[in-house]
Amino acid sequence: MSKRDYYEVLGVEKTASTEAIKKAYRKKAIQYHPDKNPGDKEAEEKFKEAAEAYEVLSDEQKRARYDRYGHAASGTGSGFGGFGGGMNMEDIFSQFGDIFGGHFGGFGGSGRATQNNKGTNLRVRIKLNLEEMVNGTQKTIKIKKMKVAEGATSKTCPSCNGQGYRIQSMNTMFGQMQTQSTCGQCNGTGKIAAHIPNGANSQGLIKTDEEISIKIPAGARDGLQLNIRGRGNDAPFGNGTPGDLFVVIEEEADANIKREGDNLHQELYISFAEAALGCSKEIPVVGGKVKIKVEAGTQSGKILRLAGKGLPSVEHYGKGDMFIHINVWTPQKLTKEQKEFFEQQIKNGEMKAEPSGKEKTFFDKVRDLFS
Repeated sequence: MSKRDYYEVLGVEKTASTEAIKKAYRKKAIQYHPDKNPGDKEAEEKFKEAAEAYEVLSDEQKRARYDRYGHAASGTGSGFGGFGGGMNMEDIFSQFGDIFGGHFGGFGGSGRATQNNKGTNLRVRIKLNLEEMVNGTQKTIKIKKMKVAEGATSKTCPSCNGQGYRIQSMNTMFGQMQTQSTCGQCNGTGKIAAHIPNGANSQGLIKTDEEISIKIPAGARDGLQLNIRGRGNDAPFGNGTPGDLFVVIEEEADANIKREGDNLHQELYISFAEAALGCSKEIPVVGGKVKIKVEAGTQSGKILRLAGKGLPSVEHYGKGDMFIHINVWTPQKLTKEQKEFFEQQIKNGEMKAEPSGKEKTFFDKVRDLFS
């Protein structure tokens, strides 16, 4: 696959100043940063592509060679500094950590990566009923996590002298180029084991139980993910920050009320007589009950709307509504007297189905729901 033009990657003109190139790269780096796009491989590739472009265009000599010869100037097609296919995240963070200006944690301002070892993340699922989703709640859960074992100690990695990375040099037609890669002995932590207590793993961590109290915001719904920073697994030997805890919300189905986005729906069955004469009905809503009035002559399929009785919007744009779907229940068994009554009505030409033409069709009702 052919490489894109570096100026196109950063979205700048070929006459762009060094400061403009730096500004454009910072914008791209923040947009596609792994912390903002966890698990997104496409974003990761664009993040690397932007770093490769900046690595060349920010250097006057490399930029001059690129302007004259294009990608062929490297002789390998993989970039000017050994980046491209062989580049990893540690390379970028080590080389250009100061470009983020503190926008993301863990990068120093010296152009070298500061030690920012982090423990692994944890993920748990919490089930919420409809009332908890509408009003929010506080949940206390027990998780199993890796914590630093008592007595676990570490020492500086002799392979990288505690840097967490190793520098390799190679000679090219344009001079000596250097690349950085994660140290294979310490996996980038800069530390190796000095003492491992019984029961702990090679990183000095041991599995323990921990209770955590989690505040669930009003309006939470199925699939929402909450990020509890620092409550994941400890970093190896405690040399760094703990990982994060991701809480995924699962919705418990309600027997009567169904959710659709911020709106709630439920069905109300009334008798033929109640539909003809009108009635008052008490129906359940989240957190209690309300009384509604059914007008005389109500037809089956009519939808009543209770404004503001739905879920709060996650974006704080107000609340959804409750929709009551009226179903007129046709009796399946009649007494002798009831049967005679209806037969007489039919014989007399009463109670005929005589639509006025003003009744709403199914499509009208659907349109009303979203208007």
